[in-house]
Amino acid sequence: MPGRAVPAWIAPTWRRYRRAWLRVDVLAGLAAGTVVVPQAMAYATIAGLPVQVGLYTCMVPMVVYALLGGGRAVSVSTTSTIAVLVAATLAGLPAAERGDADALLGAAFTLTFLAGLCLVAMRLLRLSALVECISPATLTGIRIGVGLTVAASQLPNLLGVPADPDAGGFFEKTADALGRVPDADGTTVAVSVGAVVLLLVLRRVVPQVPGPLVVVAGGIALVALTDVEERGLALVDHVPTGLPSLSVPVAGDVLDLLPGALAVAFMAFLETVLVARTNRRRDEPPIDSEQELVATGLAALAGGLTQTLPPAGGFSQSAVNLRSGARTQVAQLVTATLAVLVALVLAPLLDELPRAVLAAMVLVAILGLLRPSELRLYAQVDRAELWVALVVAGLGLTGGMLLGVAVGVALTLVLVVRAVNQPRVQPAAPSRDGVLRLRLLGGVYTGNATATHDEVLRLVAACATAPREVRLDAEAVSRVTVPFLDLLRSLTDELGDVRLGLERVPEDLVLVLRRTDWWRAHESDLLVPDGTSR
Repeated sequence: MPGRAVPAWIAPTWRRYRRAWLRVDVLAGLAAGTVVVPQAMAYATIAGLPVQVGLYTCMVPMVVYALLGGGRAVSVSTTSTIAVLVAATLAGLPAAERGDADALLGAAFTLTFLAGLCLVAMRLLRLSALVECISPATLTGIRIGVGLTVAASQLPNLLGVPADPDAGGFFEKTADALGRVPDADGTTVAVSVGAVVLLLVLRRVVPQVPGPLVVVAGGIALVALTDVEERGLALVDHVPTGLPSLSVPVAGDVLDLLPGALAVAFMAFLETVLVARTNRRRDEPPIDSEQELVATGLAALAGGLTQTLPPAGGFSQSAVNLRSGARTQVAQLVTATLAVLVALVLAPLLDELPRAVLAAMVLVAILGLLRPSELRLYAQVDRAELWVALVVAGLGLTGGMLLGVAVGVALTLVLVVRAVNQPRVQPAAPSRDGVLRLRLLGGVYTGNATATHDEVLRLVAACATAPREVRLDAEAVSRVTVPFLDLLRSLTDELGDVRLGLERVPEDLVLVLRRTDWWRAHESDLLVPDGTSR
């Protein structure tokens, strides 16, 4: 009896797998692991969580995405944007005011689970197209806000000074850190500068060498072989050996966490889809955004149960995958296996890791988020988009990134609504022989019906000689709507002695129109002879 076919949405990148691909996938997964594992641990510190939480994010969520995701080279762990949103969400909880570290850990895992629920709900409601309306300018503003906020948060670790727990936002954190410069620890500053310089040189001169792995190994060796710890170099907290245990979402925090979970879900989906589409080869199938919602959502649900940060596709580790020639998501399974080995075997070594090294990794990683060229392009092309980027960045720096994301989404939707409400008609040809020919540019619906109606009347009034007939070219109209019928009715009434005619109407639209009593009564007057298109 033949077996049942595996659903197409399971392991889409594994279809027609070739044995010859295994070697390159294994090598790509190992290469990506040398970047993503230390980077994820560093991002955990941005969220104010232990480094092992970042390490755990490279395990189960990676495997889930590998089984469901459609991006061949996408490497999913966590990102600086997600880490900042997690930090902002946790900072508003009562547990943060009490300094209850255990409660904050539980809230972080609940946040990851809630983000997964939001992503799955977005898939069930088919909201991927709406989310993808978020403009590039909004994302630019978010990246600027995240980049500068992260940089400010890492200054105390780079200087070896304590951070003011009450300092909130970019400006307060920066002012607090700069005020403590006279108290900076010389050993810590030297290690920070050395790590930053080494990362930048490796990235520029030998990009194939995994800089994060080199500085992590170098930092651990420095602590093991010298007395820098006695000189004031701070190390990360103890990293337990072993795999994460199951975590249960905390129901009491749900309402406080929900706004943050929505923001995290938006950004996790957008980042993952953007990475997947950027890295797609031309001979590969298009990325299915609905599939990515499922993959990212289930990865987050699994992460919420296994003590992780919310997962999302990251550009840097995915770029390593792509550069190494990864053919399928088998590469990410290799990366997840490497993370498991680190947790089981190398965790004791991580106790010797300087905080300054992690801060240097974060600082170098977020430099890629700051792209002045994007602002320059918006200034040259679309000032409205420039203002969106600046407003989102400004709000993120002053009021927090949750506010920045929320306002950015709202501004984008306002711009989208404004764009779709524009008139959907334009002159098709100069008016002659008393006939004004106009072309409908697309469907007519509630949002643009009034604007289209008013534009038709304006074009008629603008004619030097009053036309005897107005003809609407309806070839671009894909479906009949009630606002479309209302438009025809109102124009017929208001044009008076000027005849309204339709030409090049798709046959399937005529069939639908004939179901209405009004069209049947007026078809002979409205439809120009031979005015249907096939």
